[in-house]
Amino acid sequence: MEQLVQYDQELFLFLNGLGSTTWDQFWLIVTNKLSSIPLYALLLFFIYKQYGMKGTLITVVCVALLITGVDQLANAFKHGFMRPRPCRVAAFETTIRYIAERCGRYGYYSAHAGNSMAVAVFAGLALRRSYKNLIFFLLFWSALVGYSRIYVGVHYPGDVLTGWIIGAAIGYGLYKLQQFLIVKYGQRS
Repeated sequence: MEQLVQYDQELFLFLNGLGSTTWDQFWLIVTNKLSSIPLYALLLFFIYKQYGMKGTLITVVCVALLITGVDQLANAFKHGFMRPRPCRVAAFETTIRYIAERCGRYGYYSAHAGNSMAVAVFAGLALRRSYKNLIFFLLFWSALVGYSRIYVGVHYPGDVLTGWIIGAAIGYGLYKLQQFLIVKYGQRS
């Protein structure tokens, strides 16, 4: 396990070290949660077009459960594992590029990566009937969000990878729930 942590740290140092001041503002925008609001609004419009009002309400409830689940599980992991974020490791102070606005205490796993992947899987599957290639764009967006967390200096690659795996699982599970509820209660209105 110690060897795995060392590899994670080395990969972090490499990926974080690829940054430059030229790209800093771009990655700060990508990592900012508010930057995704236009995408979420567009996805909500697509959901409404495909599922109607009842289906949209069911979907909004499922997405609320999805985000709450990923966030609360991330908090449980962070306080259970208590792995300091790279920006909190004294040995990295002179080595890493830390450009984030703040640095939380613990970082395992990345809720940003988890939520972006959960939304990508959920929305990509929920909308595949009308927008079959949308999932590829959403997965690319999730990859950008995940890498942004490494770039700004607040997560290791393992934090991001774990977030993606958990997010994908929760996104898929809530998609299945959404489909069940739509069949049962959400006939197009």
